[in-house]
Amino acid sequence: MRFITFIKKNGEQAAGWLLDDRYAVDMSEVSEGQLPQSMLEFLDKSEEYFILAKKINAGLDGKSQGVYSLQEVRLVAPLPNPRSFRDFYAFEAHVKTARENRGLGMIDEWYEIPVFYFSNHLAIKGPEEKIEKPGGCRKLDYELEIGCVIGKTGKNIRVDEADDYIFGYCILNDWSARDFQQKEMKVGLGPAKGKDFATSIGPWIVTPDELSSLFDEKGFDLEMKASINGQLLSKGNMKEIHYSFAEMLQRASAEVTLHPGELIGSGTVGSGCILELGEDVHRWLQPGDIVELQIDKLGTLRNVISREKG
Repeated sequence: MRFITFIKKNGEQAAGWLLDDRYAVDMSEVSEGQLPQSMLEFLDKSEEYFILAKKINAGLDGKSQGVYSLQEVRLVAPLPNPRSFRDFYAFEAHVKTARENRGLGMIDEWYEIPVFYFSNHLAIKGPEEKIEKPGGCRKLDYELEIGCVIGKTGKNIRVDEADDYIFGYCILNDWSARDFQQKEMKVGLGPAKGKDFATSIGPWIVTPDELSSLFDEKGFDLEMKASINGQLLSKGNMKEIHYSFAEMLQRASAEVTLHPGELIGSGTVGSGCILELGEDVHRWLQPGDIVELQIDKLGTLRNVISREKG
């Protein structure tokens, strides 16, 4: 199933899923209140609610009460309010090239543990939402990633059981102010201000059963692309990932409890940002640029860069 959050014509926000690629299902309305009104509430009891959602979905069509044409609604971030956001650094090709472009070699520690940083879980953006260029930023960048959403509570999760804790996957764009990031990380901490202004996810969260036939060693055989103003710049595949999401969850949950609704990012796929490609391939992002990330089965996440305020 593909879970969404959307705004109706009356301005009401609802959560639910897609039906036949043409309809948005308000899960609270179609279940007469048995299912909650938000994705975060759904995730708190995802195992129980998912069974009920599949049962209800089997009896729906485009004329059912609580089912809306996609033309009648506006999709927003499928999980507008994750409880936290950790972003990993899991694709070797990206790490190598990005470091080479800064005159740096690989470090042995990267191969020893999957590493991550915490970003701003209160700055989540959705499909078609404008991304405001931070004031003073001259090197605005996109990052082509996959996100996973935690579906149940766990601590010290083992790799061989980690998949049971994943509710679903979505496209993730980790917007980056590279000039801010480069300066602050020289001090030995970060990224912080280089990343905390916006992260886009969407257009929906796809449950693992939809992807199981595409599993390939540590990832899924999913082609990943990014374009700016219609020009294809980035192309990779999720199966190229060095650390699986299971390994990321093991690391994230070491002596720490993970909760439903936490968001985990994969890090950038190889070639998945301007920093890696180089300015000779494409300039940094400017107001008016249209950035589209596309991943097989996960859809297309489109955003437009807007001018900074002030």
